[in-house]
Amino acid sequence: MISHQMLGRCQKEEARYMDCLEAYGLERGKVKCAPLFGDYHECHTLNKQFKRFIAIRREREKQIAEGKLTGDDRYVTPKIDSY
Repeated sequence: MISHQMLGRCQKEEARYMDCLEAYGLERGKVKCAPLFGDYHECHTLNKQFKRFIAIRREREKQIAEGKLTGDDRYVTPKIDSY
């Protein structure tokens, strides 16, 4: 069994998921705790973050190819508070 309690990044998500499984049991917990497992899985794999990064890069390359971004505007970093 692998635990992420010592790694730091996904501690909270894993603990919430395990608490939910403990409360509902394994069979009912798979259904009831599915959103918590989704959060834990995303924290562990970062799939959505990587897909977002790829989509942003493709859009930037598309705009460069269309001529909308030229010169120094091609690779301007986003503002710090743009999230």
